[in-house]
Amino acid sequence: MPQGFAMGNNMKKIELDIVGLSYSQTQSGAYALVLGEINGRRRLPIIIGSFEAQAIAIEIEKMTPSRPLTHDLFKTFAQSFNIGVQEVIIYNLVDGIFYAKLICSDGKRTMEIDARTSDAIAISVRFSCPIYTYEFILSTAGIVIEGNEFVYLENLNEATEDKPSVSASTGNYASLSEDELRTRLQEALNDEAYEKAAKLRDELNRRKSS
Repeated sequence: MPQGFAMGNNMKKIELDIVGLSYSQTQSGAYALVLGEINGRRRLPIIIGSFEAQAIAIEIEKMTPSRPLTHDLFKTFAQSFNIGVQEVIIYNLVDGIFYAKLICSDGKRTMEIDARTSDAIAISVRFSCPIYTYEFILSTAGIVIEGNEFVYLENLNEATEDKPSVSASTGNYASLSEDELRTRLQEALNDEAYEKAAKLRDELNRRKSS
């Protein structure tokens, strides 16, 4: 276990939820995953890679990739042997690096498996299991946000921004018919272009609700 593990009252588990996922403006090719304290105002920003961000996003958006991603394979493999993931715990923070573990069970034994935090979150959304951390991590790396706005990395130390409007994210597709949108959506999924697929899906949803 990495050094810096805290004890005492700081070991009370605090449940988190995913409240933001956006491009990082400070690290090229990276993303900012923002976890929020349930029934609280604190946010925990974590820089993750594009592959892990994609894996988290497509599960949250309930998209189906043309072939199983690594985290989907993990879920299928685990469930084939009646193993479930009960919870994810972000249990330590050392030199700017978060440490996480999966709490797994087959109904008879409970095991802890070390994992990168981004992988652990990608797996948690597939198993619909809770995400926890400890008070000492939130007090060290967390920030306090006023309101429930979508969080952007470049403004974590200043203020939040509003979530991009639908027109900003889907304007390029406004001239397409619904059939054309559905065709392009399927093509984007087949090509594993999930960011493009999300925009096409948002445009379809916007038309259904208007």
